[in-house]
Amino acid sequence: MSVVNILDKEFEPYLAEEKILSRINEMASEIKSLNLQSPPLFLGVLNGSFRFSSDLFSFLDFPAEIEFIKLSSYRNMNSTGVVKLQSTFGIDAADREVIILEDIVDTGNTLDFLMPMVLSAKPRSIRVATLLYKPDAYLGKHTIDFRGFEIPNDFVVGYGLDYNGLGRELNSIYKYKE
Repeated sequence: MSVVNILDKEFEPYLAEEKILSRINEMASEIKSLNLQSPPLFLGVLNGSFRFSSDLFSFLDFPAEIEFIKLSSYRNMNSTGVVKLQSTFGIDAADREVIILEDIVDTGNTLDFLMPMVLSAKPRSIRVATLLYKPDAYLGKHTIDFRGFEIPNDFVVGYGLDYNGLGRELNSIYKYKE
């Protein structure tokens, strides 16, 4: 892994693909240990969670469904503080075990926006799984049930995360080099 350039910024190696995949496999085992009564509905938050969602699903060894919702809240390297709904999920979540899949939870604005929408579908339960969690930035009010990695409040790209739409294709995660 070496430094990568995206637009006008340099990013240095942070989490290697092997480490990411190992932790996602562990998270799949943690979710399996819930011994859910029926197949859960995973709800991936696009665009960033597509890679995490796909890899988590590949490690599951029990029946489950997945649906996606598209939300956005970033511009350049900062949260705008405003979450925009781009598309909704289409599977009935009533009386289902729902597990929201996030690429990264930082301020919590996205979850605060999404939770009432999911709650209105009357699920049996809602849990949150995120690949990356920034405890120092989190201002939200919802429990993060499954955390891949706790990281400092650094800007990161790769493995589905982007800088102005670019960098999602990187197999590892890189942090902004100041």
